[in-house]
Amino acid sequence: MKYILLMSGTRSGVDSYRAWSQQDMDAHMAVLKSINRELVESGEFVATQPLSPPHEAKLVRGLKNGMPVTDGVFPESKEFLLGYWIVDVRTPERACEIAGRISAAPGPGGTPTNMPIEVRQFAAYDPHS
Repeated sequence: MKYILLMSGTRSGVDSYRAWSQQDMDAHMAVLKSINRELVESGEFVATQPLSPPHEAKLVRGLKNGMPVTDGVFPESKEFLLGYWIVDVRTPERACEIAGRISAAPGPGGTPTNMPIEVRQFAAYDPHS
């Protein structure tokens, strides 16, 4: 079963992350890289990718005169997507376990960030139907 693990954040959360010491940032990234290595070794890893900052995002709504209507992410948005992991695991509990480990990656002083990670199973989809 494939799941996407979505990491979202707030502007203030991202701003505070930028203020972390290099040591705290290195410790955080080391844990995430370790999780990724373990997922590759277990065969559960499909993909992971951080996303560009929200100010670079575009929201597209339909077409007008043959062109998409686009807007940037609105400043009043409370949360935005920071990145994701795609995993292929045997059970929903395993997907949640991985998400919990990502959420528990250390922040300043080694305290777990407890960043919320949304766990969503890929829906069954037949592109040929």
